[in-house]
Amino acid sequence: MPESGSTYAAAGVDIEAGDRAVELMKEWVKKASRPEVVGGLGGFAGLFDASALARYQRPLLASATDGVGTKVDIARRMGVYDTIGHDLVGMVVDDLVVCGAEPLFMTDYICVGKVYPERVAAIVKGIAEGCTLAGCALVGGETAEHPGLLGADDFDVAGAGTGVVEADRVLGADRIRTGDAVIAMASSGLHSNGYSLVRHVLFDRAGWALDREVPELGRTLGEELLEPTRIYSLDCLALTRTTEVHAFSHITGGGLANNLARVIPEELRAVVDRSTWTPGAIFELVGQAGSVERLELEKTLNMGVGMMAVVPADSVDVALTTLADRGVEAWVSGEITERTAEDAEAVTLTGDHAS
Repeated sequence: MPESGSTYAAAGVDIEAGDRAVELMKEWVKKASRPEVVGGLGGFAGLFDASALARYQRPLLASATDGVGTKVDIARRMGVYDTIGHDLVGMVVDDLVVCGAEPLFMTDYICVGKVYPERVAAIVKGIAEGCTLAGCALVGGETAEHPGLLGADDFDVAGAGTGVVEADRVLGADRIRTGDAVIAMASSGLHSNGYSLVRHVLFDRAGWALDREVPELGRTLGEELLEPTRIYSLDCLALTRTTEVHAFSHITGGGLANNLARVIPEELRAVVDRSTWTPGAIFELVGQAGSVERLELEKTLNMGVGMMAVVPADSVDVALTTLADRGVEAWVSGEITERTAEDAEAVTLTGDHAS
């Protein structure tokens, strides 16, 4: 008997499972909308009514894209898929808001080894919830099944976002002045950066299990490592409405100093005092378990600060009050000074963290 013809399903791609996943995710996508969204899920492209931008004198569109790195491995091993979307949204929209842009909409890309509809829907649920927290819409996305390239339980997520800002209100280095204050906003934990180092240290070197109860953390290691990234976009936009802001810096890969340096003009520098805050226990645990030097930790992890704002000194009180009212722990962590010939770095970290 001749062999039957090959099929897409035999090659490992289950179209029916993909359709089922779309049906399951629809209710969550509907919740992550804005009045400007036209149509619903299922088209080849998401539609957004750009006439809403008519209120701007000179609207500039801002675009950003990102993923969540190897944090997806923690979600896979934990079997928890409805939080990783918060991380994805945070990584994208908080890059947009750095220039002062309001996030408008996002699209996502989910790549899996095998489509498990409930799992894909859980991932999208997290993305939709993150978009709601960020004030933007989820207008579409793509789920791709890659058998043979990824294991059945493997997956990755990425996303892209678009925002808008008035041209004369773009924030950045050109606004920063000597005497400005640097305000730090607390992170919720590791966020979504440095997980290759964290996994190497805690799993490969220390041999810890995800279900290990860690007294310093008050929960299991896995629960700590899956703590969602804090989304700051609406908090930052609130700051721009209530007081003068010169710049924001999203503290992601590369750590605090490297990211803050990206918004510091060449003639100035930021001096940040470590003694103004105490990093969460997870940062000390990573350092101790892997004998990781402080410089390596600081250039890899956020060390307890997820976003920074540079504001005039006379805006500090209003800024801190605004953030406190929104439930964001924030504090003055440093100041902007002149950069001299001896100052090689745009950002200088001084002192030691409070114990």
